[in-house]
Amino acid sequence: MSEEHQVVSEQPATAESTSTSTSTTTSNIVLPLELIDKCVNSKIWILMTDNREFTGTLNGFDDFVNIILSDVTEFDNNKIISKKSKMLINSRHITMVCPLIIS
Repeated sequence: MSEEHQVVSEQPATAESTSTSTSTTTSNIVLPLELIDKCVNSKIWILMTDNREFTGTLNGFDDFVNIILSDVTEFDNNKIISKKSKMLINSRHITMVCPLIIS
């Protein structure tokens, strides 16, 4: 009995073929700080770890996402607690940051 063996040669992937597939995926990535940067000078809503909420205009932020808001309204259980002209919010207590859509 004779057996037939077939040899299949494999060619290693070249740098050109792998770089085209990765370059298309990395160009579509938007970093979180870039998203927050797009919200500067617009209204945002912030949910804190203790369930307090703040709305106001985003004036700026740092690399740790400590946030400076102006025209701030503080809510607790959907009731207005206070209004302040400016506020610095520590990022350690922030749960979520969202653009505020007013309809």
